[in-house]
Amino acid sequence: MALPPSLRTSISPPELQLVASEQLVEIVPLVSMERTAFISGAYGPLRPPTKCKVPLWMASNLKLKKKCHIVPPPWLNVDFLQERLLQETTDPSFSEMPFRFAEVAKILLDVAPDDLQNPDRVRGLLKDIREARQAKSREGLSKLDHNELMLPNLCAMEINEIRPFFVRGMAVLTQLTREPPQEDGMDQG
Repeated sequence: MALPPSLRTSISPPELQLVASEQLVEIVPLVSMERTAFISGAYGPLRPPTKCKVPLWMASNLKLKKKCHIVPPPWLNVDFLQERLLQETTDPSFSEMPFRFAEVAKILLDVAPDDLQNPDRVRGLLKDIREARQAKSREGLSKLDHNELMLPNLCAMEINEIRPFFVRGMAVLTQLTREPPQEDGMDQG
C-alpha cells in the first residue's frame, strides 16, 4: 500500500527489512569459517555441508559472495502459501503468518531466488496474500471504533502501513466522543 508523503510518518519498508535481517535462518555453507563474533552475537563455525543458523544479514552477505545456500523457511513454499491464500480469501479473519513474513520473503527473493522452489510462483502468491490482507485491513479501518480495534495476526509491515490512518482516526473519534464542556450557569450576556 503506497502512502502519500504526508502520511509517511512510520518506518519505511527498507528499515523494516533491516530489522527483519536480524532473524536467524539456516544456511548450507560452501566454505569453512571459524566461530566469528559480531555485535549481535557469535555465529559459526561454518563447516560444509553441515547446516548452520545465522542472521539473515549474514546469510545474504555470504550468498551474494557465493559462499552458502540459504535454506528457505518452512512457510516460504508454494503449498503453504496457497493454503494461506485460500484462508485469506475465504475467512474474514487474518491467517497466521510469521510476523515479518513480507520483509524476510522480499530479502530472500531478491538475494536467493535460486535457493527457492518456483520463486516466480512464490512471489505471485505472496503478492496475492498481501493484497487480500490489505483489503481486510482497509475493511477493518472502515469499521473503526474508538473503544477497540481487533485485527489479530497482522504482520509488521501491515501494522506499519495502517499506523498513520489509525492514529489520525482514533484522534478524530476521541474528539467526537468527548462530552462538550459544561457551562457554569452564568449568562455571558
